Amino acid sequence: MSQQHFGKVAVLMGGWSAEREISLNSGGQVLAALQDAGVDAHGIDADRDVLEVLKAGGFDRVFNMLHGRGGEDGVIQGGLEMIGLPYTGSGVLGSAVSMDKLVTKRLWRGAGLPTPDYQVLDAETDWAVVASGLGLPLIVKPALEGSSIGMSKVEAVGQLPEAYAAAAACGGPVFAERWIVGAEYTAAILGTEVLPLIRLETPRSFYDYEAKYKAETTRYHCPCGLEAPVEQRLQSQALQAFEAVGARGWGRVDLMVDRVGVPWLIEVNTVPGMTDHSLVPMAARAAGMDFQALVLRILADTLGDGERQ
Repeated sequence: MSQQHFGKVAVLMGGWSAEREISLNSGGQVLAALQDAGVDAHGIDADRDVLEVLKAGGFDRVFNMLHGRGGEDGVIQGGLEMIGLPYTGSGVLGSAVSMDKLVTKRLWRGAGLPTPDYQVLDAETDWAVVASGLGLPLIVKPALEGSSIGMSKVEAVGQLPEAYAAAAACGGPVFAERWIVGAEYTAAILGTEVLPLIRLETPRSFYDYEAKYKAETTRYHCPCGLEAPVEQRLQSQALQAFEAVGARGWGRVDLMVDRVGVPWLIEVNTVPGMTDHSLVPMAARAAGMDFQALVLRILADTLGDGERQ
């Protein structure tokens, strides 16, 4: 397929979320790969007037690399639907559901999929009851942030008010989740294909923002070390979890496997990072796909049947 079939492509990056800097990094690398492949791609640092910019620019499609609120929560997706521009990744529903960790967990529970026990928190919460119900340690999370922003591991009841305040400062609901002791894995998904799993190891208390984007001590194991039938079962469950929330196109499902081998689904990312520390490109390499081939495959999902020539 000739790269000219893509027409003029806007790579959306930046935006106004707490993940702006990561998005600029991801978007810059996607933009460079597309341009090197001969695609007429243009980077756009998205602001609130992004739809007007896209309409004025005569673009044919969008590669969305906006992380977090505004770009990963259905907002930009709805705008692009309104102006009729095809775009990469999940639609309005899948994006909105996946961005909200609480809604995702409730939906998984309803679908019979395993996710750790949790409790919604507010300023009037009885912290001792939370600790008694979920056990210690536990993790406190803002429901509407990505990249582990605002998350805290809590090992004593007295730490809960501070952890709640840090998560609440992000805006939106806050919840506490049972701490899973075991190995952490991530499953990158392209269409209906699940790439080789990656097992994550960090000396930090959990795979937080520092471990994801800055630390040189984080270790990534791919092959992940599981026996093939076990890995295949986890891949199948990850795809089921991805589809259950209405996600499509590409993304990533994070999960834990506890000490007795039980898997626990943690979250879905519908616009995963594409930086030099990112997991989807790493999994793609393990499957024999370089970065340029990966971004072209993601972009190809925006083509209609009449454009695939």
